[in-house]
Amino acid sequence: MKNLPIALSGLSLLAVVILYFLHFSSGSKNESLVGKAASSGLKVAYVNADTVLKYLDYAKDVRERLEAKGKKLDADLQSRAKALETEIGAYQRNINSMTIGQAKAVEEDLGKKQQNLAVYQRRLEQEIATDQLKVTEELYGSLTTFLKKYAEQNGLEIVLKFNRESDVLFISTALDISQDVVKGLNEEHQMKKSNPVKTDTTKVTGK
Repeated sequence: MKNLPIALSGLSLLAVVILYFLHFSSGSKNESLVGKAASSGLKVAYVNADTVLKYLDYAKDVRERLEAKGKKLDADLQSRAKALETEIGAYQRNINSMTIGQAKAVEEDLGKKQQNLAVYQRRLEQEIATDQLKVTEELYGSLTTFLKKYAEQNGLEIVLKFNRESDVLFISTALDISQDVVKGLNEEHQMKKSNPVKTDTTKVTGK
């Protein structure tokens, strides 16, 4: 019973994973889109994913929230694990003075506590995964809503994603609207922070 499956490592890095994949990680067909746009005269622009993730206020806030939540959950889990290890140590020290029936009862109790701890750990991991999904959906919604309005205002018909993983090897910086996207999303984010509607989705649920 000594080696408990405590493995919430990486909780503080979840924001990085979330923000990296967002909507920018979907399989792209940018190369074919660029070709079609060039041949049909469509107005095209692109967003540099790395630039957006670097300067987006939302990214910073999400990272800070999830890191804080990860540390809090991990500390709670480690505290429970430590308490159980203490009980196991006491059992091992006193086992020689116990009857067979007493030892069996303590072992069963410790076994149940260890199972409960494992269940609690899985619940925490699921909670973090749920937060990840909510953040991804929120950012996807904000990004697509902003791009639709921006495209209408600027007569754009295609907005591409550009980074090292995209199919586009070169594209003129004259088509880069990343700073406009960052500025617009940051303004919207600050407005939401000033006028919050929903409660924080990263709040630790009751035990």
